[in-house]
Amino acid sequence: MHVIVLGAGIIGVSTAWHLLNEGHQVTVVDRQPDAALETSFANGAQISVSFCEPWANAGAPLKVAKWLLRDDSPLLFRPRLDVHQWRWGLSFLTQCTDAAFARNVRQLVALGRYSHESLKSVVAATGIRYDRLERGILHFFSSQADFEAGAQAAELMRQVGVDRRVLDRDAVLKVEPALAAFGPNIHGGTFTPSDESGDAMVFTQQLAARCRARGATFLHDTAIQRIDMAGGQISGVRVRHLHDGSPARTLVADQYVAAAGSYTAPLLRQLGIWLNIYPAKGYSATLNLKRPQDASVVSLLDDTRKIAISRLGDRIRIAGTAEMAGYDTSLDGAVARKRCAALVQRYEELFPGVADTTEPQFWAGLRPSTPDNIPYIGRSRVANLWLNAGHGTLGWTHGAGSGQALAELMSGKRPALNFGFCGDALPASRPFVPVKHRRAAGT
Repeated sequence: MHVIVLGAGIIGVSTAWHLLNEGHQVTVVDRQPDAALETSFANGAQISVSFCEPWANAGAPLKVAKWLLRDDSPLLFRPRLDVHQWRWGLSFLTQCTDAAFARNVRQLVALGRYSHESLKSVVAATGIRYDRLERGILHFFSSQADFEAGAQAAELMRQVGVDRRVLDRDAVLKVEPALAAFGPNIHGGTFTPSDESGDAMVFTQQLAARCRARGATFLHDTAIQRIDMAGGQISGVRVRHLHDGSPARTLVADQYVAAAGSYTAPLLRQLGIWLNIYPAKGYSATLNLKRPQDASVVSLLDDTRKIAISRLGDRIRIAGTAEMAGYDTSLDGAVARKRCAALVQRYEELFPGVADTTEPQFWAGLRPSTPDNIPYIGRSRVANLWLNAGHGTLGWTHGAGSGQALAELMSGKRPALNFGFCGDALPASRPFVPVKHRRAAGT
């Protein structure tokens, strides 16, 4: 069958690759001039099965309340006159229980494991190189209280089969000697040797090139104007090239996949599908290394600042923070400048003089977040529309497996993991809100 995939980030391209493996014809549509130029462009670079933890937990509401007035807080909630933001926030609160946390962790870890194996298979089949480091992920703590909480979280992850080890300060410095200068401030850490890191943009663009070589069509610089409906299903997607002046046209296929990240939710509202996805603006800084021999090689999580630090060849990527403030990706506002500067400042505190901090490459992107951090993967209530969106901060971790799982579902197979796919019984925390299907305005 012919499948149109809407979105060319890590999720959309992985879906295209696995659909090709299943023998389908694939067209990918994206408004950017190349793959992986939005959320997948400059993320934290971590493939972190060990850290597949939902944001919502019993302690989250108090933390968020304390952070409300801090521009440098790890999670910044800016209340807006936006019904979708408030709906998301209220749903988030319903997930802040121990029972919900445990349930959500199990699903996220199951998808993470499945996806990690899928990624390894893709790399073995393609030989893609993307500054991959299979050195694990080290999570370090700068206070005793945070270390004790981290040890409890590690125990929970071990209960679901993740080898997340608790380390004292000396063991942390043995895993990553580059932290020695900051060592007196470290109270301990956790380490998962099976995790890894790498450049998601490079991987995605190379995978897209291999998809093209296998016959997939990529329509870049192409905006989606509307989705047409007829007889309870999609009859076509109206698109327009952004630069060549050609008239809009309608693309027609047998099946359609919505994998447009944070923009999936507004795109599908015209069809009466209300996904509880809201954008979380994240930031990153990429620095060139002045002293590569003194830089970390193990991918790091700094618990105090809630940031990830990953080595990408002779560069270092520092990423983190989240703003629930709509679809703004600008870097020129006062808050954005402050948050970007904080990333560079923290790296200099940890690794003084190791990187060139004079010309940082800053970036901001929108993580498509659900209240429980569980993505929508599977069949929608429109007969020929499938979903692969809502991966939040775990798009790189879950990308390959999400693409494989959806391709298998679309081919009539059942993926080999325990996960609540759309089309199964949907968790009450994240339902579809259907209305009568109608044709989009103007059709």
